[in-house]
Amino acid sequence: MTSTAAARDSLEGLALGDAFGERWFPLFWPGQDPYELIRARRTPEDPAWRWTDDTAMALAVYRVLALHGAAHQDRLAEAFAEAYLDDAYRGYGYGMHQLLPKLAQDPSSWRTESRNLFDGTGSLGNGAAMRVAPLGAWFHEDLDEVAEQAALSAEVTHAHPEAVAGAVAVALAAALAARSRNRPAPQAAAFLAEVADRTPSGPVGDGLREAAALPADTGARRAAAVLGNGARIRASDTVPFALWSAARNLDSLADALWATAEGLGDVDTTCAITGGTVAARTGTSAVPGSWLARREPLPGWLADA
Repeated sequence: MTSTAAARDSLEGLALGDAFGERWFPLFWPGQDPYELIRARRTPEDPAWRWTDDTAMALAVYRVLALHGAAHQDRLAEAFAEAYLDDAYRGYGYGMHQLLPKLAQDPSSWRTESRNLFDGTGSLGNGAAMRVAPLGAWFHEDLDEVAEQAALSAEVTHAHPEAVAGAVAVALAAALAARSRNRPAPQAAAFLAEVADRTPSGPVGDGLREAAALPADTGARRAAAVLGNGARIRASDTVPFALWSAARNLDSLADALWATAEGLGDVDTTCAITGGTVAARTGTSAVPGSWLARREPLPGWLADA
């Protein structure tokens, strides 16, 4: 398996998870309980599942890797800004609405502007983690390189160490998933522990260790209650649960997405993280064909990337 193939599979799974997860926000189910519908495995009937900023930014990461072979930070800043200007209504968060128009004017300004967000602390949100799985799959043969490139990719928009750690963790998980392809799936607790051991110390790594220690019979809703479901939009509130769900379902992308959706919260982002991780191992061929048919197509330039 080439790095490009693994990254493309991860990107496809990320986009599917993003679009699938987006359908579970309550506004799409007036008067109904999304959790009960998810438990009943009721596939959303909407004919078009539109993906969000998670996929838009992941596409930017993939394009920079395809063109430059690395997370070239100025090129990433330019690509993120271009994606934003192309469609700013993909669900971008407050910080990106502040940052990305500035990067469109001067991509190199990310060095100061990303650190100036949120009173100079930088963003600790989950945006760097949600887009990074294809990068982990791209560099899967070298885990040290995965961690380094993930950190570089995060810093362009998310300067806070917590957000950087979240991106590193997701990239490592996707890399480990890609490395396990065509072999038995790693045991979930061991998989999570390895990611935690390679993740910078702090709340994200602590959450991953807590995820690894959850009893084997823990349900997704309980895991989300313990680990967080992204409702706080922080990396530490998002990554541990999404990777717990991925680790428990490394052989089935569909099962992984259903389990992640049960956690609700920031469900497009948790499903994007889970989808990008699991698909680095499985691809998307085994998911229901109707899901892929309904998901908004990815841009045509991917065929030549």
